Amino acid sequence: MKAVNPPSELLKKKAALAHELADVARKAILPYWRRPIKVESKIEEGRSIAQAESPVTIADRQAEMDMRSVIEREYPSDGIYGEEFGTIRTDADWVWVLDPIDGTKSFISGKPLFGTLIACLYKGTPVIGIIDQCVLDERWFGVLGQTSTLNGDPIQTNTKTALKDAMLFATTPDMFGPGEETEKFNAVKAAVLRPNYGTDCYAYALVASGFGADLVVEADLGLYDYCALVPVVEGAGGVMTDWSGRRLTLENHEVSQGRVVAASSPALHREALAILSADSTSKDTTLSFLSSAFQDPGTMLPVFILGLSIGVAASRRF
Repeated sequence: MKAVNPPSELLKKKAALAHELADVARKAILPYWRRPIKVESKIEEGRSIAQAESPVTIADRQAEMDMRSVIEREYPSDGIYGEEFGTIRTDADWVWVLDPIDGTKSFISGKPLFGTLIACLYKGTPVIGIIDQCVLDERWFGVLGQTSTLNGDPIQTNTKTALKDAMLFATTPDMFGPGEETEKFNAVKAAVLRPNYGTDCYAYALVASGFGADLVVEADLGLYDYCALVPVVEGAGGVMTDWSGRRLTLENHEVSQGRVVAASSPALHREALAILSADSTSKDTTLSFLSSAFQDPGTMLPVFILGLSIGVAASRRF
């Protein structure tokens, strides 16, 4: 995919609107912070254990409705891709991707590690991103080609950490599917210094800020869970792709399967990717062959001869 080059003046205007959207979301969310609030469950078939059931509140819905209203008023031809109210005009050049409260479980339990995620895509690529933590009054802001900021101050990732010394984050180990996803995540976990869980989008903000977090590996994410994070992480010196090294775009979402890795440096990203993108087909092919062989009488004899040959060779060796 070619690098995108959005019109600079329009990019500036969209960036200003992103801040306005974050302000609007704050006003909708803060009145419900640490207050009694009704919590409903959303059930999504085919998701991981962590994502099959997720909570939603009036704060989530009101924040997204208010942001959508501003977009429709200012840029009625832009597309919108929201967690709570779906999609419209996603074939437009400019598409807003909204997650009003990423980390609703934290929000409803009074833990200030949730965030409002606002992304603007140009021709499918995230070019503007905001992570807004309204309770702590922290706003991370990233724009294509610019240095990311925290409350207006430039930020920089920690670029000197090797995988063996890294602090790894994931929202929960339950977000990885059985088999390949869990095996690869466990391999990364075994290679780092310390794993940590439970921070949702806040982990990516910590990586971008160089606050001691170095690596985030997650799976089964929705487009709205990660698009806003890409400009923030990359504008601070980090790298963020899917597990195969593909760019995280609207076009690639289905093939990426919500599997993302964010690293504080290109070198750390390469180390993590060496594990996450490793091809396991040869092992699977061997196991599949042996399994089918013992179910097919026609292949039993060749398999028996192969096993006998290996046994003879081993006995001669010893």
